[in-house]
Amino acid sequence: MKNLVIVESPAKCKTIEKYLGGDYKVVSSKGHIRDLATTGKFGLGVDVENNFAPNYSIIKGKTKDVKALKKEVSESDTIYLATDPDREGETISWHIYDEVKIPDEKYKRVVFNEITKDVVLNAINNPGKIDFNLVKSGETRRILDRIIGFRLSKLMQRKTGGKSAGRVQSVALKLIVDREREIRAFVPREYWSIEADFNTFKAVLEKYHGKEIEIPDENSANEILEKLTRSFKIESVTEKEKNKSAKEVFKTSTLQQAASNKLGFAPSKTMKIAQQLYEGIDIGSETVGLITYMRTDSVRISDSFIGETFGFIKKKYGEEYLGYVKKGKKNESMQDAHEGIRPTSINRTPESVKSYLSADEYKLYKFIYTRALASLMKDAKTLATTVILENNGYTFKATGSVLIFDGYLKVYSDYEDSEDVTLPNFKEYKSDVITADKIDKIQHFTKPAPRYTESSLIKEMESLGIGRPSTYATIVATIKERGYVVLKDKKFEPTEIGIETTDKLQEFFSGIVNVTYTANMEKDLDDIAEAEKDNIKVLREFYDEFEPLVEKAFSEMEKKAPTETGELCPECGGALVIRKGKYGEFTACGNYPTCKYIKKEVKVVEEICKCPKCNKGVMVERKTKKGKPFYGCNNYPKCKYALWYKPTGEICPKCGELIVTKNNENVCVKCEEEQK
Repeated sequence: MKNLVIVESPAKCKTIEKYLGGDYKVVSSKGHIRDLATTGKFGLGVDVENNFAPNYSIIKGKTKDVKALKKEVSESDTIYLATDPDREGETISWHIYDEVKIPDEKYKRVVFNEITKDVVLNAINNPGKIDFNLVKSGETRRILDRIIGFRLSKLMQRKTGGKSAGRVQSVALKLIVDREREIRAFVPREYWSIEADFNTFKAVLEKYHGKEIEIPDENSANEILEKLTRSFKIESVTEKEKNKSAKEVFKTSTLQQAASNKLGFAPSKTMKIAQQLYEGIDIGSETVGLITYMRTDSVRISDSFIGETFGFIKKKYGEEYLGYVKKGKKNESMQDAHEGIRPTSINRTPESVKSYLSADEYKLYKFIYTRALASLMKDAKTLATTVILENNGYTFKATGSVLIFDGYLKVYSDYEDSEDVTLPNFKEYKSDVITADKIDKIQHFTKPAPRYTESSLIKEMESLGIGRPSTYATIVATIKERGYVVLKDKKFEPTEIGIETTDKLQEFFSGIVNVTYTANMEKDLDDIAEAEKDNIKVLREFYDEFEPLVEKAFSEMEKKAPTETGELCPECGGALVIRKGKYGEFTACGNYPTCKYIKKEVKVVEEICKCPKCNKGVMVERKTKKGKPFYGCNNYPKCKYALWYKPTGEICPKCGELIVTKNNENVCVKCEEEQK
């Protein structure tokens, strides 16, 4: 009897096959095998008039993979569909089931939140069937994204300088544009503070005769300073013990945010590394997944992990460090299908696997491991001190704290920002009067809300209920790649084309491209997954509202005039303008079609680096017949070495290939493919 297990990623195959033994063969679908075709009305691949019936086609380059899957299925008695444990994974399982024509009685659906022997074996021994409600939800999401993406992107390309628009992407961009407008419209307000410096600590003016005080200008500050002496009366010293608790384990959004803030990783980089840690790492004695599944909005952790970790804490740090299970805040959009992100074993310490990990893998694994360990340790305790000082009716306040029990900070202090501010022991003072070294007035100005960082944008999207764990990193990467935003000092600023695209969408689609509509649509998708809403009804209600707006926009939206270059046409004297064509921008006469002059561009070829293949030529940018850029040796055709991504000039120490810039990261494509 032959058992076939189908997973998404080739990286999992060997690991899972070892766990299951010789009676099982594990193969990979290499992700999605098919998608909506680009046929039919507007190229949507959806029959809008026939209950949005989808027309699927095998993804380009996957035909051989599908044939191989069909052959394996025909030779097997039982097929286990073991794609990822989320809505997208469920949809991929269904696509395989449907495209390969797997008989219903031959297949089983298995899911595992971590790739460890016990969990995989338990999943195989407790199989289920495809959840078709989840599939309907995933399919509805894809159809919505296709309709909105295709229709709005075509509109933007025709009427503006924009390249694309999307259901969540455009709302995320709007958040950035709206924030930028707030900043530009903000009028700073001046205010002042007064601070007494006592050498070892500082106290700030807060009240006058018990009432809160505001100091609007320098004259007001000077008037107060004239009434103050350097002698302050100690009115009260209050000490209070406070508990400081650890945060719960990571979920997708908090991992992306924290890795951005603490490690400097872009969300896409974080998810790529986390995927590798989840799928399996060769640690000498075995190949094992080091973390649980990294696409989740839950912070729940299993009882077995809690028990194992409590035992670890007690043995290594002592019983006084044993904590409790953190209960993360649950919101309506949370899908509590599986656990938060944690190590698969607390006994697999970062140091024990460091030699098997790259530097970035180690940093992220250590962060995930330490966060999970800290979450089950006891609260830290601080002694918080508040001192109230009085000076001629003016009240000054100084605060400080001292750590009296480190608790979870014993392991997590490297990732905490706060530092203790220690105050003197006022109980030892013989007098209730203390003298300041100096008293300063300090000018301030109110500030607008800050620009979004990658971290804060993801946090805002999650709090507003737009997007899902699997989409945050992609959304952030897309608006950068489309040129709608730029990162300056790690903060998003919209470009002119980003602002123009947002404004045009708001002019015609303000009722759909907004936070409320998008969040409600996410709720509808969740309801479909729970069989509480009909997917066809949701699609019909959306389309009947959306399509008339699109038709109106195509008819009435003003087309952006081409940019003049300042040169005159040598044939008719008209202004030369920059136009967009199939293969990119070009310069032509603005009087087209009366005058069809096109300026021939003299392109300066940038010599990027030496070709590692022939060591004679240099790498330069070239284009395919269809205008797609690539990078090849200028010694062609003698040397046919070429890359799709721009080389950095550095050589990969492992394989000798050129390192390239891909998705704003420097990677070796060859090593990356081999890892898959």
